[in-house]
Amino acid sequence: MKKYIFILVFILVLICGYFYVYKVHRTIATENEAYSGDVETLFLTYQEDELGANLKYLDKTILVSGVVSSLEKEHQTLVLNKQLFAVLTEEIPETLVKGSKLKIKGRLIGYDSLLEELKLDQCVIVK
Repeated sequence: MKKYIFILVFILVLICGYFYVYKVHRTIATENEAYSGDVETLFLTYQEDELGANLKYLDKTILVSGVVSSLEKEHQTLVLNKQLFAVLTEEIPETLVKGSKLKIKGRLIGYDSLLEELKLDQCVIVK
C-alpha cells in the first residue's frame, strides 16, 4: 500500500514540476498595464521608496511615455529621459530619432540605483 502511495505522490510531483517548468509565456504586448504614465513620475516613485515601488511595479507590465535620449538600432535598445533603459522585441523604426516623443509598453525588471536607471524588457512601441 505504501508503495502505491509513494508512486502516486511521485507522479503528482512530476506533473506539477512539468507545468511549473513549461508554463505559458507572457505576452506583454497584450497584457493590461499595472502602471500608465510618464517616465519622470515612475522614476521619482522609485527614488522615494524603492521597496514599495518594487512591490507595486516589479515584473508588471507598464506603459510609459518620454523623450528618446539615445537609441541603438542594431541592439534594439533605447533610453527615455535618460532614466529608463528599454529592450524592444521589434526593430526600431527608421523614422525614430533622438528627441522623439514615444510611448512604450514593457515589463519592468528593476531599478539600478548605481546608474539611477529603470530597466524594461519585452518592450513594444505603442502608436
